[in-house]
Order: sequence, then structure tokens, then C-alpha cells
Amino acid sequence: MTRIMVVDDDQGMRDFLEIMLDREGHEVTAVKSGREALAWCEKQVFDLVITDLRMPGMDGIGLLRAVKERSPETMVILITAFASGETALAAMKEGAYDYLEKNFDIDRLEKLINDALKKKGAGEDEARFMKDLKQASGFGPMVGKSKGMLKVYSLIYKVAGTGANVLVLGESGTGKELVARSIHENSQRRDKPFVVINCGGIPETLLESELFGYMKGSFSGAYADKPGLFEQAHRGTIFLDEIGDLSPALQVKLLRAVQEKTFRRVGGAEDITVDARIISATNQDLEAKVREKEFREDLYYRLNVIPVRIPPLRERREDIPLLVDHFIRKYGRETGRSVRNISDYALELLMDYPFPGNVRELENIIERSVALETSTIILPENLVIATPSIPDSGGYTVGSFPDEGVDLNSFLADCERRLITAALEKAGGSKTKASRLLNITPDSLRYRMEKNGGESS
Repeated sequence: MTRIMVVDDDQGMRDFLEIMLDREGHEVTAVKSGREALAWCEKQVFDLVITDLRMPGMDGIGLLRAVKERSPETMVILITAFASGETALAAMKEGAYDYLEKNFDIDRLEKLINDALKKKGAGEDEARFMKDLKQASGFGPMVGKSKGMLKVYSLIYKVAGTGANVLVLGESGTGKELVARSIHENSQRRDKPFVVINCGGIPETLLESELFGYMKGSFSGAYADKPGLFEQAHRGTIFLDEIGDLSPALQVKLLRAVQEKTFRRVGGAEDITVDARIISATNQDLEAKVREKEFREDLYYRLNVIPVRIPPLRERREDIPLLVDHFIRKYGRETGRSVRNISDYALELLMDYPFPGNVRELENIIERSVALETSTIILPENLVIATPSIPDSGGYTVGSFPDEGVDLNSFLADCERRLITAALEKAGGSKTKASRLLNITPDSLRYRMEKNGGESS
């Protein structure tokens, strides 16, 4: 049962609200002052507080502050006979849900109360969701618990039930389709189709018929009517990957489908109505393409109702160990290999790698390593990663030497760091062997690793 407290020094208003709320099935506590209300707040938590603004002693704003300090999740509605823009602004800044003038309409009050309680429930659900996420290693098919990924999961949770179009932004390999699929699977359309098309992987002449279908005889080879992907996605979700690659002509046709929810098949004369949620994705800067007139501004805003940005792997390195463990288990099961773990040094190499191909590249590395490994642990020699080449003189000559000069200390430190990394990789992580390869003592190697920010033991 919902707990609501009514605070008003006017007994008539207090009794009226108490009777009304009691009839609605709420548990009601009615008090005549802010001090009395606070005493009750010490004993129990209320879902909603409805308070008069002007009362002797502690006024409504003071009570609002005190309630929010003790119980931030409690919703507060202020009632006042002296409404003004300044009063409303002050109340909202302090965390009030809304305010009403005392000559309010009962239907409006009931709606306001119901909306406030729904918002509180949604907020509590989201808080539980985020708490569970922080204890887990990911969300659905996605792995990671970095701050950036928690933000992505939170957005997925919020937008899934809205039905709004979503634009997923991120570099290649970050997992844009996984995000789109997660939005679909957490929406009310989860039992309907999830249809995927790569707009950059299909020639323009074929893309229109793939998206919208075609009629028999509309072109050579069209021997029968064929529904397009939009029709197949009816009542479900269509995921348009690489949306930035659409030609201007197809952008116009897509705009009509997005805006009017109607389209025509290639060679068709009848409008087809479809109800499909549209999730788009791109690794391009669409805003720049809009400025350069390469992408329609009206289409951009129709698709980009809610943007979701996925951080590249280099911005969430703390997720690498979780991803490595996930892929080792995945490909261990698929290949029947007994690989269960990764050596500390092999993991170090991955943590230092920039991953231009993001999570997709990491998955490829682990899949290959599991296939090559004959023991139960992935060793550095079975990690096939693109190690940066050791710098030479930089190709500098008298003619090419930069006018601003070169930082010799930084250049030499970089050479040393890369040589040490290459030697350690060659030595399978053994510092003793690596020191022999570099013709220095193990103590000297440790010192140089510490100096360059490496491990000391």
C-alpha cells in the first residue's frame, strides 16, 4: 500500500485530502505542521508528501528540503494559494515533483498524484537495475562494468520502453548491434521481429528493394512480389547499420518511411503502412555530414531522437579482463579446448594495446589464441597482436628535421620502452631471459621498467 502524508494547517483541506486519498486505497497520515511531519518522517518513509506552502513555523519549502535530505526518493507536491513563477521555480530547484494552486481541479490532483507515484516506482526500478548491474559483469549479451558502459546500460533501460527512434554512435567493433538488440529485447516489441540490414554493405541499386520490397516485373529477375525488410519488421524493430552510407535518393525514401510510416515497394503504386521501431547506427560524424549537406538534416533529427554513444575499448580498459574471460569461456566451449585462463604478462600486453578494432578485435585475438594454445592458459607467444614497430631515427635528415625540433629524451624513452616490450614478448614474459636479450642485468631491466611505468616485480 502506498504511504502518503498530507501536511496543511487548514483542517478543512487536510480532511478533504485525507478522505480522497483513503478512498483511492492509499495509507494516509495527515498532520497540521512541518515539525509534526518531520517527526513522522523519523519513524517511517513515505512514498509521497503533499504539503501546503505557507504554514506557521516551518513552511513547505523548508519541509521539502528536510524530507529530501532524509529520503531523496520521496516525491513531494506543494499546494499553495499564492502561486507564482518564482515559487514554482524555487520548489522545483529543491526537488519538488510539482505544485498546485488551492483552487485545483480534483482530476488534475489525482493525475498528478498518480504520475508522481509512477515516477517514483520507475526511479526505484532503475536504482535496483543499476545496483544489480554493478554486481554483475555486464548486461544481456554485453560485457563490461566500467562507468562508460554502465551509462550505456542505463540508457538502454530508459529508452527500451519508450518506442522512440534511437541512433547508436560508436567506432567499428564497439558493439552497436548488441546495443540495438538489447533495446529491442527489453522493449514491448521483444516477441516481434528484430530485422538487421547493413546499409553500407549493399549496392544502392539493391538496397531500395531490400528495404522496401518490390513487385513482380518491376525489374529483370523480379519473378514474384517480395516484401522488404520494413514489412518484415512490422510491430518489431528494424536496425539500420551504417546509416551514414545511404545515398541522397534513399535518404528521401527513408525519410518518408520514418515520418509517415508508409512506403511503396519498388514498382508498386499502393502505400504500405508499417509499425516498426527504427534503431540506426553509424561510426561516422553525422552532424558533420549534415553540415556538409551529405546527410539530410530532417532525416538526422528523425533518427536521432535518443542518441546512445558506446565508448571505444581504449576508454574502458578496466573492462578488458572481463571481456577476455568471457571470450576464453566462449571459444573454449566452441572449440573443446581446455584453455581456462590467460597469463599475467599476456593480459598486460592486451591492457597496453590500443585496440583500433575495439571489442571485435579483442574477440578475434582471443578466438585465435584459444585455437593455437595447447595448455590451459594463454601465453604471450600465442597472442597475435600488432605490436608497434621499434622506432628508428624517425627518418629525420637535414632536410626533413622539423623546425620545432625533437624531444630527444622522450624519443629515447619511447625507443627503450618498445625495446623492453619486444624483448619481454620474445622471452615469453621472463625478465631474466629478456635482460639477456637486451644485454643488461635483471636489476637494470627492473629499474628501467619502473622508470617507464612498468611493473616492478
